[in-house]
Amino acid sequence: MNILVTGGAGYIGRHTVQSLLEQGHSPVILDNLVYGHRDFLESAGVPYYIGDIADAALLRRIFREHSFDGVMHFSAFAYVGESVTKPDIYYRNNLMATVELLDQCVDSGIKTFVFSSTCATYGEATEEFISESHPQNPINPYGRSKWMVEQVLKDYEHAFGLKHVILRYFNASGAHPDGHIGEDHEPETHLIPLVLYAAMGKRPDIKIFGTDYDTPDGTCIRDYIHVCDLADAHILGLQKSLTDNVSINANLGNGSGYSVKEVIDACRKVTGKDIQAVEAPRRPGDPPRLVAMADHARQELGWNPRFADIQTIVEHAYNWHRKRHD
Repeated sequence: MNILVTGGAGYIGRHTVQSLLEQGHSPVILDNLVYGHRDFLESAGVPYYIGDIADAALLRRIFREHSFDGVMHFSAFAYVGESVTKPDIYYRNNLMATVELLDQCVDSGIKTFVFSSTCATYGEATEEFISESHPQNPINPYGRSKWMVEQVLKDYEHAFGLKHVILRYFNASGAHPDGHIGEDHEPETHLIPLVLYAAMGKRPDIKIFGTDYDTPDGTCIRDYIHVCDLADAHILGLQKSLTDNVSINANLGNGSGYSVKEVIDACRKVTGKDIQAVEAPRRPGDPPRLVAMADHARQELGWNPRFADIQTIVEHAYNWHRKRHD
């Protein structure tokens, strides 16, 4: 397949580009490098364009120069706190720019649009395991911007026949097993890299926000999904949609969670370091448990995560961070 990957120089986008290449497909990257990395872009060894998905002239040029079987859309701002203080840039980038991209897809005859969505569209969990039927009630502009795109996709299918694959994933983590690409955010907010930074001496400790939750060890439980497993799901979703001419909505997660303390312990085992953990008060809005019910993705797409174990996820992440930051 020939695939346009927007945000292909970012964390999940770049791993998906790698998986596409490993499976014999032909990706083309579009990234404005606001959060993407130039070395990720240049190391991919595929055609790329540096620019914005809101640039209609650039999009017309890209679609004119290539014939795509589908589009995978990863370009988004994704900091929840920032979205609360700067909702304008989130709606402009995540929603309005995506509509521009969708218009170009329709004009160019694209059949399927794969959308990188998020469990943040569900808002506060009302079930221990979150299925696709869980009510969607996002509680911040980031989640709402993603939810709004989901509604636009449904309307575009009805009006123009553009099929969609909406993939809502939980805690993306890990790195490519060979360590040549991985997670590198600025600022970094994800737990595993922050714990590894503490192990590497790049920060003094790791804070545990709340130890009195109704969980076995008192700390929050989250569903960590390896980034390469996420990439595989995007490819399977596109293939399924194109083959069967259907739209798909699916959660991506391992279906089991790990607590903050379990993640820290896994990092201690992998690194051999005595990582200092400091207890801190709860953060407002942190639910005790967020775990995906991902049976639908397994049944509908034939997707089976290869790297579900937290220690494997941490090992891959640590290999990457040592290469990147040591």
